[in-house]
Amino acid sequence: MHDKLKLPAARRARLPKDAEPQVIIEWAVERFGRQRMVATSAFGMDGCAMLDMLSRRVEQLDVIYVDTDFLFDETYALRDRLAARYPNLNFMRGHGGVSPEEQAAKHGEKLWESNPDLCCQIRKVDALATMMNDVDVWFTSIRRTQSLTRAHTETVAWDWKYELTKICPLAKWTKEQVWAYVQANDVPFNPLHLQQYPSIGCTHCTRAVPGAEVTTESRAGRWQSSEKTECGLHGDGI
Repeated sequence: MHDKLKLPAARRARLPKDAEPQVIIEWAVERFGRQRMVATSAFGMDGCAMLDMLSRRVEQLDVIYVDTDFLFDETYALRDRLAARYPNLNFMRGHGGVSPEEQAAKHGEKLWESNPDLCCQIRKVDALATMMNDVDVWFTSIRRTQSLTRAHTETVAWDWKYELTKICPLAKWTKEQVWAYVQANDVPFNPLHLQQYPSIGCTHCTRAVPGAEVTTESRAGRWQSSEKTECGLHGDGI
């Protein structure tokens, strides 16, 4: 396991203020390239844009995705398209080790309805935790305008949950900017975004949002039967 240290203030100061995502990624790769870097993605449009940017700046990079066993068919197909498009990105499946049948036997059917937080803990959070033990630098595509809980997302920060440097290159971008990048660079994305799905998770907990457009900022289609807005992968609110 690597020794994990806080990001030195001197290094952080070298990053230009209000830098664009591509600049942030180039800066991070230059300074942390000898450490264990990974990206994570749930294959939303934001993640696809970030992976395209990363593929242009790294020789090889592991990309962790959490397979809950309940992803949309379109999501699995997109994973395959991305793997074919970016051969220098190594897509690694994270799984909590608990089958849907085992979960149902222990906690009852439709845990995502009776206790969505526990379901996310089992199927998502535990899965990612097992993959992050030897990671030093984590690229993620969360953005400030996605939700109120993400409004204060920092571009570069120390993540206490996983004890590593967390980099959010797209933090200041809007959905419109992400969409413009995807179009300009012919980046593969989930076709469900064109079918009124602004945010895409598991089949049981994701619904279309009537009237939503491809650039709509909304998580209203997630966990509709509860006040839940985050799955817990990003710690306290982010």
